Amino acid sequence: MLRNARHAKILELISDKEIETQEELCAELAVCNYPVTQATVSRDIKELHLFKVKGSKKRFRYASLSETEGGISDKMRSLFKTCVESIRPVGNLIVIKTLMGNGGNAGVVVDRLEYQEVVGTVSGDNTVLVICETPVDAHSVSTKLAAIVKG
Repeated sequence: MLRNARHAKILELISDKEIETQEELCAELAVCNYPVTQATVSRDIKELHLFKVKGSKKRFRYASLSETEGGISDKMRSLFKTCVESIRPVGNLIVIKTLMGNGGNAGVVVDRLEYQEVVGTVSGDNTVLVICETPVDAHSVSTKLAAIVKG
C-alpha cells in the first residue's frame, strides 16, 4: 500500500535530515517519487504522531515517537520536559499546562506511559486533563509526571 510505504519513507527522511516544515517534507517526498500535497503530509504527521524538537542546524525538526520497553523514549521524555509548564492535581483530576500548541504532544506522552491509575486524557491546545479513579491516584500520577519534568 502506498500509504505505508510513504510513512516508512517519512520516518526515514526525518531520521536522516532535519526537516522543519510540512512544505520541506513535501519537497523531500517528491524527490523520492512520493508526490503528495501538504494536506496529505499533515494527515501523515498526525497518523505517525510526529512532533517537533530542537534541531542542531535548524530551529526545529520533526521527530518520531519510538517507544522503549516499559516506558517512554528519551525523545518523548525530552518533549514532555520541554513543553510542560505546570502539573496540578485537583480531586481525581490532573491539570497539565503546556506551552501553546503542545497540549496534544503532552497528552500523547501521558497516554503512552499507560499508568493504570489513569482512566483517560483530554488534550487541548495548551492543557491536558488527566482523569484518574481517585484523588489518591491523581496525586500519585502527578508526582510521577513531575519527576519526569524534573529529570
